[in-house]
Amino acid sequence: MVTGAAGFIGSHLVTELRSSRRNVVALDRRPLPHDSERQRPSLSGSLRTIRGDLNSLNLADCLKNTSTVFHLAALPGVRPSWTQFPEYLQCNVLATQRLLEACVQAGVERVVVASSSSVYGGADGMMSEDDLPRPLSPYGVTKLAAERLALAFAARGDAKLSVGALRFFTVYGPGQRPDMFISRLIRSTLRNEPVEIYGDGTQIRDFTHVSDVVRALVLTAAVRDRGSAVLNIGTGSAVSINEVVSMTAELTGLRPCTTYGSARIGDVRSTTADVRRAAGVLGFTARTGLREGLATQIEWTQRSSARAQDTVPVGGSPASPPRL
Repeated sequence: MVTGAAGFIGSHLVTELRSSRRNVVALDRRPLPHDSERQRPSLSGSLRTIRGDLNSLNLADCLKNTSTVFHLAALPGVRPSWTQFPEYLQCNVLATQRLLEACVQAGVERVVVASSSSVYGGADGMMSEDDLPRPLSPYGVTKLAAERLALAFAARGDAKLSVGALRFFTVYGPGQRPDMFISRLIRSTLRNEPVEIYGDGTQIRDFTHVSDVVRALVLTAAVRDRGSAVLNIGTGSAVSINEVVSMTAELTGLRPCTTYGSARIGDVRSTTADVRRAAGVLGFTARTGLREGLATQIEWTQRSSARAQDTVPVGGSPASPPRL
């Protein structure tokens, strides 16, 4: 089962699992995306879709014959979590508790939980799983609570399940959420529209391509040592926001129109993953460099924009962006 199957990472994961002949139950409150690229004949694994909320569904029925659960469903975003905390609590914590209880009752053997680098808060240098978590936003608090809940359920004497909690570092790639920076940057550059950078652009991030994240999820589900663990999933290196802007200009041949505003509450200055534990436990290292990964997202955005142009009325085409 994949919860949050209609989301950015979830939809990629469903495709990968079905491509490798796994039978998948895809659960989400939203319909799965109808992306023609993901309806390939090679998707040999079966697909059962369940539309509904983890807080109200009959999870015992959903989990029948399920050995592994990838729990990706969550309400994302640092900034909205300050004003919408009750909803974050409901979606990220209470829904996780209800799912884990159902997994124990159903005899599920393995749960892979999507966590976040937001649990660390601000830090200088690499972030290690041994560091004391210091989340700087309500969102980070709920993600930490969800992973700790999962570990607590795995430690129950009556539970068969083991848990892998993966702390993702700034995931990007085709289909990325439209509010995320790289998505906004590429879309605005192609449209010749301004894009706002929160802060001076010198803040650094460990940008991790969605293909690497999906591979880490699959490896975590299949690891031979079924003990519970918390693992960073990133590249182990980081670049600044301004460097991403420059790289996007080079790859598109267009000049991004950037504006700079104040940093947002809860945003951190830097994130860099210490990836040694994931390498040791999973044999995982990121394979997609930032330039290559950006190119995949730019190409996907261009194709998506071209498809959208089919619906633009005559005379409504956008102006061409300035070339560098």
